[in-house]
Amino acid sequence: MKKFGVILMIFFCMTVCAQEKQLWAKSFLNKKAPTFSVEKWLSDKPDLKGKFVLVDFWATWCGPCIKAIPELNRYHYEFKDDLIVIGISDESKTIVNKMKSPVMEYYSAIDTKERLKSSYEVKGIPHCVLIDPNGIVRWEGYPGLQGFELDSFVIGDIIEKYK
Repeated sequence: MKKFGVILMIFFCMTVCAQEKQLWAKSFLNKKAPTFSVEKWLSDKPDLKGKFVLVDFWATWCGPCIKAIPELNRYHYEFKDDLIVIGISDESKTIVNKMKSPVMEYYSAIDTKERLKSSYEVKGIPHCVLIDPNGIVRWEGYPGLQGFELDSFVIGDIIEKYK
């Protein structure tokens, strides 16, 4: 009976731990997002007024970041009336511009001083933050985290709920 209790306790702990979303940054969920700033736009500067903003912290050397670009391109077009997608790298303009594939079709900027990245205390990339038009963070985290993926359904639900 004692063994059964121990096994049950281990199973319970594994289940609870498995259900928690891992975050490699400070959480701002349902809180005011830090002031948005970048060092230099590599694309046109978007008009953020009245829009949801999806910020993706990424780097050219990061495999999962590169893998996410086609999905972010899709969100850029799928939600074009409501959502602005912005990729921010802390690498130099020269390094970012050397990357030819995949092509980033959404807005792009650099912040070599890592001001915004530091505000969010990002320690792992890719890290995405979805901010509503009132400046409140509505989703945050690693976009491919199993069980907590950022996808069209999640984005659509957030837009519908907070528009």
